[in-house]
Amino acid sequence: MPNDNEVKPAGMMNFLALSNDSTVKTFIMATLVCLVCAVFVSVSAVMLKPLQQLNKELDKKKNILQVAGLYQEGDDIEAAFSKIDIKLVDLETGEYSIELNAETYDERRAAKDPALNVQIDKASDLAGIRMRPKLMPVYQVKEGDVVKQIILPVNGYGLWSTLYGFLAIESDGQTIVGLSFYEHAETPGLGGEVDNPKWKGLWSGKKIYEANGEVGIDVIKGSVIPGSANEAFEVDGLAGATLTSRGVGNMLKYWMGVEGYEKYLKKIQTNGV
Repeated sequence: MPNDNEVKPAGMMNFLALSNDSTVKTFIMATLVCLVCAVFVSVSAVMLKPLQQLNKELDKKKNILQVAGLYQEGDDIEAAFSKIDIKLVDLETGEYSIELNAETYDERRAAKDPALNVQIDKASDLAGIRMRPKLMPVYQVKEGDVVKQIILPVNGYGLWSTLYGFLAIESDGQTIVGLSFYEHAETPGLGGEVDNPKWKGLWSGKKIYEANGEVGIDVIKGSVIPGSANEAFEVDGLAGATLTSRGVGNMLKYWMGVEGYEKYLKKIQTNGV
């Protein structure tokens, strides 16, 4: 058992002999505390990483279920998600790809990988994202063997941030079920109203493509006029958030266009899912 008569190293004796007001002693103690805290934080980060990853995956699945109208608070997320099949689509051809594992594919990481992404020409970059993956995941909601909905990841720049979300479409490849964002940094009360359930509810039943095949869906300035020729393709703009509204509209024009999911959705319209 340690006692005051034990011989301590000279360095320790010299350190303990320093006055508590000593700048050197204060600096050494502060450094030791920082080192201990750094080790603790690093170990905690490593140990908690698997749990954080699991929570991230569950949150993504929850958002996919919510936009499809398949989730109520308290539901078992994994059980509800079992109705969904994940496939990868080659956006250049509109065909399914088995090149990579759809279950583990991360489109946001792929967008930053030169081997997996496509640089977007500035004139075509309506969404303001500069790069997109060559392959994108699509989530098919099934009842038995029948596909009822298709959920597509979308992203694009608003006023202050890139908005990341999901667009749910009926199996006709044309009718919108819902649009929901799970990550953005738009201004609360203005652009942040993309999270308002009332505004999100305006998307249900809207159409994507006009009769001539062009992308018609858009977020307009002001309110949609009931009975107007474009009513089926228009959604009310967000009050006081013109740039965010424009960003959402441009995002969908890009992702529903020829560089996005258009080839895939047109194939569905012609041949079914």
